[in-house]
Amino acid sequence: MVLYEVNNGVALVTLNRPHAMNAINRQLRRRLYDVMRMADADGAVKVVLLTGAGTRAFTAGLDLKELGSEEGALGAANDTDPANNPVKAIEVCRKPVIGAVNGVAITGGFEVALACDFLVAATNARFADTHARVGIVPGWGLSQKLSRMIGIGRAKELAFTGNFLDAETAFKWGLVNHVVEPEDLLATAMKLAADAASIDPEFLRSYKQLIDDGYAVSFGEGMAIEAERSSLANSQVAPGEVEARRSKVQARGRSQ
Repeated sequence: MVLYEVNNGVALVTLNRPHAMNAINRQLRRRLYDVMRMADADGAVKVVLLTGAGTRAFTAGLDLKELGSEEGALGAANDTDPANNPVKAIEVCRKPVIGAVNGVAITGGFEVALACDFLVAATNARFADTHARVGIVPGWGLSQKLSRMIGIGRAKELAFTGNFLDAETAFKWGLVNHVVEPEDLLATAMKLAADAASIDPEFLRSYKQLIDDGYAVSFGEGMAIEAERSSLANSQVAPGEVEARRSKVQARGRSQ
């Protein structure tokens, strides 16, 4: 259901139901939670790269076969248990999570993509919010996150029409950071993951938490959070350590 492979500090997590467009059924939700807990606890992992198997879909969202049954899949849209809520499962991991979007990310799949810290998309990637068309109110954050990322007017257009958003437009709107050919998707995302993995993992975790905590509140509250945590953390850093790291940063800048 979900593959897990670790190389050079990067955990590659692959939603593995290509025959079903990586649709999220009960078993996949449980396995994703287990894998993200594994990545969070694994000292060899500094960064997670999340993608979908095949080229047709990152994930098509909740499995429609379960939605049409009495297995309670619809309840997962409002379940706060990370074992049954894939967005909460991703949030269990305190390390950076990069999404590599291949093919479609539809409705719940769109929400899974938005749970990543940032996105790299293949040229064939497409995003769609079809909640209104299927009559289900989003419960994994789409109605709030998307407007904050691309603007409320654009988010409402996608929500009210159910139309697909192509990769190039998603890039122009700031939803994805990079768009590359499908055959280059994993290599590009892996390079970014490797760059992040070269940073101290404890610092990455605390910096991610600082950004997320500040983003969830008002600007003024976020600035106060930064001031408090910055003062505490920076007071424990020796000047010699900063100077040594600064020279490495300068050398890296000259090589890029």
